[in-house]
Amino acid sequence: MSKYHAFAAQSATSGLAPLQIERRAPRPDDVAIDILYCGVCHTDIHFAENDWGRTTYPVVPGHEIVGKVTAVGSDVTRFKVGDRVGVGCMVDSCRQCKACDSGLEQFCESGFVSTYNGRDRHDQSQTFGGYSEAVVVSERFVVRVPDALELPAAAPILCAGITTYSPLKHFGVKAGHKVGVVGMGGLGHMGVKFAKALGAEVTLFTRSEGKREEAQRQGADHVIISTDPEQMAAAAGSLDFLLDTIPVPHDLNPYLETLTYDGVHILVGLIEPIDPTLNAANLVRKRRVLAGSLIGGMPETQEVLDFCAEHGIRCDIEMLDIHNINEAYERMKRSDVKYRFVIDMATLKSTG
Repeated sequence: MSKYHAFAAQSATSGLAPLQIERRAPRPDDVAIDILYCGVCHTDIHFAENDWGRTTYPVVPGHEIVGKVTAVGSDVTRFKVGDRVGVGCMVDSCRQCKACDSGLEQFCESGFVSTYNGRDRHDQSQTFGGYSEAVVVSERFVVRVPDALELPAAAPILCAGITTYSPLKHFGVKAGHKVGVVGMGGLGHMGVKFAKALGAEVTLFTRSEGKREEAQRQGADHVIISTDPEQMAAAAGSLDFLLDTIPVPHDLNPYLETLTYDGVHILVGLIEPIDPTLNAANLVRKRRVLAGSLIGGMPETQEVLDFCAEHGIRCDIEMLDIHNINEAYERMKRSDVKYRFVIDMATLKSTG
């Protein structure tokens, strides 16, 4: 075991502060990684503040990790010291069920092991995330970061990127399709970029007229102000897919009405009860589908990084000194970031 600097929450109200944590020595299939950058996801806030009632303290958040390999176990074949690598939302799974055998570890029948606030399958130790100097992860759950990607901007691809890329690929979005993206935060702006790169005609739904120019800069062909009944009515029956990135309960009915028959409304941000009530007629009368999607498996996570490298896609980021993480959390609650904070872990090295 080795000790490393990290930032952790000790309770739901403590905020984040320095903490020394221990990382295991590499097992035969492990990769040890010096963390250079770590993205900040809204899920980090939920766990730090125990919004979902299942946080084990202390919790070290961070599941958008990029860095360089510093050591490998004796059985590792895919990575060597010095490689640029990443770790996303998972660090293990049962590796034996149908989902795992299909490269869909996010749907592991036993439940995947989260990068933080999880339990190691071997020794039952608590997993700690990327707000730290280093991490040790099984080779299977490490991905290669292509040289064409800048490391800081690549970090959020491991959560915000794969969360939006996976459903677009799964449901078959391709050239000629018309795709609506609901919301333009960390997930939404990536959804716009991916849908456009896949050849779709992209419409962004936003509540703010002030985001029109920015949405078009991101690649949106059309912008609809979702609070304008006339604009929403004009879009009725026009779209093949909706990628809904809004993370809080909202009325799905007006959005469903913008879909054509056999259209698919995909939820990637909402994991709470739907409110207000869904009018089932919006599904039945047009054979529409309301679907959900959760990150992606390890093969697809590598695929999205390679796709971003090929198409010149990057996440728009704001670099962050880890000592300002609590302020950053408050800004995220106000949606005051375009579009993802990324911690420069060199700032952690100044922690006493």
